Amino acid sequence: MGPILTKQLKKPFSLLPQNLVALTLTLLTSVGLATSSGHAVAKSVKVTSPDKQITVTLSDDDVRPYYQVTFQDQSVINPSSLGLVFQSLGEFGEGFNITKVVHTKTADRWQQPWGEREWIDDVHNRILVQLSNARYSFSVEIKAFDDGLGFRYHVPKQAHLGKLNITKELTEFVVPNPDKTTAWWIPARGWNRYEYLYQTSSIAKIDRVHTPFTFKLDSGVHMSIHEAALVDYAAMTLDQRRDGTLQANLTPWSDGIKVKTEAGFVTPWRTIQISDNAVGLLNSDLILNLNEPNTLGEVDWVEPSKYVGIWWGMHLNENTWGSGEKHGATTKETKRYMDFAADNGFAGVLVEGWNIGWDGSWFHNGDVFSFTEAYPDFDLPQIAAYGKSKGVRLIGHHETSGSVTNYRKQMNNAYDLYQRNGVSQVKTGYVADGGDIKRVDEQGVTRHEWHDGQFMVNEYLYSVTQAAKRQISINTHEPIKDTGLRRTYPNWISREGARGQEFNAWGTPPNNPSHTTTLAYTRMLAGPMDFTPGIFDLAPKGLDAINRVQTTLTKQLALYVVLYSPIQMAADLPRNYQKHPEAFQFIKDVPTDWHQSRAIAGEVGEYVVFARQERGGKSQGKDWYLGAITDDEPRNVKVRLDFLDTDTEYEAQIYRDGDKANWQTAPYDYVIEHRRVNASDLLTLKLASSGGSAIRFKALN
Repeated sequence: MGPILTKQLKKPFSLLPQNLVALTLTLLTSVGLATSSGHAVAKSVKVTSPDKQITVTLSDDDVRPYYQVTFQDQSVINPSSLGLVFQSLGEFGEGFNITKVVHTKTADRWQQPWGEREWIDDVHNRILVQLSNARYSFSVEIKAFDDGLGFRYHVPKQAHLGKLNITKELTEFVVPNPDKTTAWWIPARGWNRYEYLYQTSSIAKIDRVHTPFTFKLDSGVHMSIHEAALVDYAAMTLDQRRDGTLQANLTPWSDGIKVKTEAGFVTPWRTIQISDNAVGLLNSDLILNLNEPNTLGEVDWVEPSKYVGIWWGMHLNENTWGSGEKHGATTKETKRYMDFAADNGFAGVLVEGWNIGWDGSWFHNGDVFSFTEAYPDFDLPQIAAYGKSKGVRLIGHHETSGSVTNYRKQMNNAYDLYQRNGVSQVKTGYVADGGDIKRVDEQGVTRHEWHDGQFMVNEYLYSVTQAAKRQISINTHEPIKDTGLRRTYPNWISREGARGQEFNAWGTPPNNPSHTTTLAYTRMLAGPMDFTPGIFDLAPKGLDAINRVQTTLTKQLALYVVLYSPIQMAADLPRNYQKHPEAFQFIKDVPTDWHQSRAIAGEVGEYVVFARQERGGKSQGKDWYLGAITDDEPRNVKVRLDFLDTDTEYEAQIYRDGDKANWQTAPYDYVIEHRRVNASDLLTLKLASSGGSAIRFKALN
């Protein structure tokens, strides 16, 4: 029997007795240890969540190892295969048996430097199961939390193993009753990356889908499959084989190999979030808890904030990215935006189109971009100095058009230029069709890769780590999906990875009323999104135009609370905010960094209500904010205010839809009310078709 290892917590966990906070690792002779003859004894091992509601069983008594998940004594993932396939070795799975098991209990609490909540509780039970076929071994690590589970593979260094090519992952998620299980999904490995409208169907009708993949069993249990800590590995999509059998399908390199690695690696975590209702998914910290702690040290230079930008005008064709009479990124225009930002309390101004390369067909020729040379009408040092005098930072922008080798060659010089001019946040872009990232290999041969293949997974992270060396934060557009790496690299401050606001300007069709009510339960389970809310001119081409924002004005306000990001854009043109100064006040007031967040009510694709408490700020963390949004179905939602501090009185500043509000015919009908409330009160929120309510609870004592 192996030794007993004990590790004490770094910080006390306030919610549990001290005698429960030690981590005890024990090799168990009764489950999975080899006998003296070398044959495995046990056929299965189990790990349960701390609240005993979730049980994960791993067995070796079939053709290959498999796992099963139960929740509240019902099977929510039926027996599902485990394993990896290597180009030179074949399958690690069939013929492998359990030979060793390590059990662990953890109760910890850790602090986010910024986030939707300041403190996160990490309470889980863990098993590390070694499997062997007498020649090779690998391990499956499983962590069970109250809100779900994660598992990953370890392939340790061992004799006769060096470089390895993974050609397939055998991981399955077998969902019971697929014909009766409702799923919300977007297709994977398509031309438009993650930027699709969500579809709703039974699981039986899906093909290959992206994660997070959210579904509801016929029992009412809500689940979402995703992954955490995606590093040096291909992204996982889900490919339906037999009905209900979802197999991990890794995005390949241009040569067809899925992952290029060597012995001594671990895979990303395969995650399953589980709740008996939709709201429970929104309150899960599973993805963050499965990532490694901050590796950057002190990160007070990462600053959550709101910004405006030279951006929406290009989408409306009022300005151009390229040079000429309508060029948006000029010194004069940037100073005008900086004046607006300073007057209204915004910390930064994003400027797109400032650098050489935007003229002509920039979408198809990213090799022409220079990331250090500005157009003649844009004076970067002068603008940076002007912003500093106004207390407003210039937010940088790098569009690569998918030509990542060109960007890599210039990246360090480009970040150095920004650092010299006090630019501490950069929006990067990788506009290119799926599968059309341009990589030039060591022999000078052009290869085309997917945005979510192993090569680009590493390329995105490289940009983040290089930026961190210069105390620059990165907001990635056309990104790799979020898997919680903001915990490990807190300067990865936000990203896109879904259909954003710009589709309302030119997309056909634009984002529909249920888009954001679905995003909350799907894409947003992965992490922050730079959706760019706050459009006030909802129909610049008229209410009957195809391209318009399909919401009411107050739904745009509520999105600042519902769709979390530590950086939030006031996306519209300054002149449109001047038409609605009273409503604009909410955008000026709402924070982007929170002490705590609570999803209160909602159903996937229908509606969602979030309450968040400000972290620090002018109120010293006393103020709360609430956002509620609905799809095209008007509804009345009752909200108890028991999330408020019980010993505090508040002024509720309510921005709500008017009695005649409707996104199609009266999107600008809104009412602003002020009421005195406390934690014992009940509010009824009247939400119009594709409407919303945004509330600031201002502490009065």
